[in-house]
Amino acid sequence: MVIVGGGIAGVSAALFLAEKGIRTVVCEKGRFGGEQSSRNWGWVRQMGRDRAELPLAMESLRLWRQMEPRWGIDAGFRQTGIVYAFRAGEDEEGLASWIESAKQHQLPMRKLDRAAIQRLLPGIAGDFHVAYHTADDGRAEPSKAVPAIAEAARKRGAVLVADCAVRSIERKAGKISAVITEKGEIGCSAAIVAGGVWSRLFLGNLGVTFPQLKLLGTAMRIEAAAELPQMPVGGSDFAFRKRIDGGYTVSRRNASLVPIVPDSFRFLTQFLPTLKTSWRELRLRVGNQFFAELVMPRRWSADAITPFERFRTLDPAPNQRLNRAGLENTIRAFPAFQGASITHQWAGLIDATPDGVPVIAPIPSIPGLFISSGYSGHGFGIGPGAGRLMADIVAGDNPVVDPAPFSFERLSGTRNRR
Repeated sequence: MVIVGGGIAGVSAALFLAEKGIRTVVCEKGRFGGEQSSRNWGWVRQMGRDRAELPLAMESLRLWRQMEPRWGIDAGFRQTGIVYAFRAGEDEEGLASWIESAKQHQLPMRKLDRAAIQRLLPGIAGDFHVAYHTADDGRAEPSKAVPAIAEAARKRGAVLVADCAVRSIERKAGKISAVITEKGEIGCSAAIVAGGVWSRLFLGNLGVTFPQLKLLGTAMRIEAAAELPQMPVGGSDFAFRKRIDGGYTVSRRNASLVPIVPDSFRFLTQFLPTLKTSWRELRLRVGNQFFAELVMPRRWSADAITPFERFRTLDPAPNQRLNRAGLENTIRAFPAFQGASITHQWAGLIDATPDGVPVIAPIPSIPGLFISSGYSGHGFGIGPGAGRLMADIVAGDNPVVDPAPFSFERLSGTRNRR
């Protein structure tokens, strides 16, 4: 088995494949966890998940709890609980509709009134009139998690190769027989594409159309003099979490930048339902990325230098305007953040599918080829569970959760479920 991509989806699959005794090589074009897997907020949550994802999120949370005792992985996981809070007039409909799913799965979720919010979150502004709290959700450290999971996979027999782009695959009798990397050929009977925002381009070279677009997420680290809640807190226009280094990761919630690129037009029909329902949260932008992707090769031979070698690590510039708005909104919600200083700012590109649910499945047109991509901003939290599900599917074992919601075929007739 060869896994293309060393983010959380790839290394988690490697860990479970190694535990099953399947010889596995993970090839990463840059450094492990160098892109979105280390740039996300670090929330580990069940709250607000798509109904299709909720069982996988629950399994993933169970695995996050086992990281240290079972595998010796220090991912910085803390079971702190998570809160979403709303002021009067703010739209909580999406989360309120999730309550029925939470009840069905017996999640420890509470709806809080104004007084209960003040007790749970001392220092929050008094205009929040309702909140939702899941006590067993938590947080982890993105920069620690992927390297630690990768090391645990290596100790169990997986081979990890950084700075090694996979260029293509070879087939015999229609089935995968090898992957071709920039450093040579690796014989294998199966491969998993877990390339994040690169998955669409890699599969396109194989003649497989994967409807996936990019979102730009931007965030920052701040230092605050006051001690604030240990649990991640989100509102309609802010989000923060405590970090184990003492700072806070803060972002402007519900404000993703959407770079307009050639694929935006190719996949307009599939993504239009999401655009219609989520337009308030999306900020469309035309910039240099459109022209960069317009001239980027979409087909290449196995002996040619590929875009994966030319762009080892995507490191987009943070949007400082959104970051400033995120900090201002956080201060408005928690006045104790007043005077906080920004120490770091960063951005990352999120791999999004039309329905916001990942694909964790075989690709029917190429026997032996699998995909684990399109996590739509949820990949860090559900990564361990997704890795286990992918390993179960590859091995032909009883899957840990129903894999049907994550099928590849569903995207040919995607409808927005949100």
